[in-house]
Amino acid sequence: MLLLIKNGEVYAPEYLGKKDILVVDRKIGFIEEEMKIPDEFVEVRVIEAAGKKIVPGFIDSHVHLIGGGGEGGFRTRTPEIQLTDATTAGITTLVGVLGTDGTTRTMPGLIAKARALEEEGITTYVQTGSYQVPVKTLTGKIEDDIILIDKVIGAGEIAIADHRSSQPTVEELAKIASAARIGGMLAGKSGIVNIHVGDSLDHLKRIEEVVEHTDIPIRQFYPTHINRNPHLFEAGIDYAKKGGWVDFTTSSIPKFLEEGEVKCSVALKRMLEAGVDISQITFTSDGQASLPDFDENGELIGLQIGKVSSLYEAVKEAVVTEEIALEVAIRVITANPATVLKLSQKGRIEVGRDADLVLLDQDLEIDTVIAKGQVMVENKRPLVKGTFE
Repeated sequence: MLLLIKNGEVYAPEYLGKKDILVVDRKIGFIEEEMKIPDEFVEVRVIEAAGKKIVPGFIDSHVHLIGGGGEGGFRTRTPEIQLTDATTAGITTLVGVLGTDGTTRTMPGLIAKARALEEEGITTYVQTGSYQVPVKTLTGKIEDDIILIDKVIGAGEIAIADHRSSQPTVEELAKIASAARIGGMLAGKSGIVNIHVGDSLDHLKRIEEVVEHTDIPIRQFYPTHINRNPHLFEAGIDYAKKGGWVDFTTSSIPKFLEEGEVKCSVALKRMLEAGVDISQITFTSDGQASLPDFDENGELIGLQIGKVSSLYEAVKEAVVTEEIALEVAIRVITANPATVLKLSQKGRIEVGRDADLVLLDQDLEIDTVIAKGQVMVENKRPLVKGTFE
């Protein structure tokens, strides 16, 4: 069957105007001013998109697919993500990570969950490892995981500047980056090192020291949680001006914002005003992660859970409240992460790329979601559900 989406305003993410998009199997086959398909020769399903905006399917490149947390004991382990958690949030590509717990949350479990979600209809990848150093991999070596396991595209999330990290040295972090870089080069993958940055005043210094004292480029690293407090955010501006990627976390709670966390929509505007190029900035949800609150002695005093639905909500807020153009703001969850992660089939609406599309209504609400050519959500209602939903 062919799928024809007619009369929508296309943001590729660049604004292309009103176009018709023909989906052939799982790919974007044609993008034209107007298309008419003779239905006597082939079955064609038509979606009328007049009055709607069509944007690329969203990429969430930092999600705890099998749950995370446990900082408050076993009962605080967060649950796995379900298919419709992602699709109703417009997410068509997920990248799974492990976090604090690299013992009961394992690489085999993470890869199995990624494969399950892919069987249910969306695209998935994973990073090898967790907070801990030495890195706990599947095969025993970072580069072997990246080269030999199709789902593995990099390493992480490795923790720095955090009381829960293994306090990696410059030499240890350099070796991790080198292994990931070599694995990525040999496998044609990003080989990125996803870095969890905590509240410590060390900020991004460990990464900067690796870049200063070795030949490893700054864009080998992909640091996240850059908006978690004002002083890290300011360090993030300086880091970005040196050429690095910066990622903001959209999942939050009111208490974190009251304590100084920089709201993603505001962070995006401030970065742009500071002269950081939009191509260097991404949003991720940290979905299914625990959102722990610690006192000054490092003792847990509260815990909530990250939501992937926060990803697009933050982008919408950037457009509506901060008045950032849609074609600019939408890049942080489409074209930009696709570039960082070297996902050549994702992040843009172009002929030949995967047919991952989101239709937004006049209020910029998610109306229809198409993943690899399959309609997953239509009229705000999930058509495809996970196996146990």
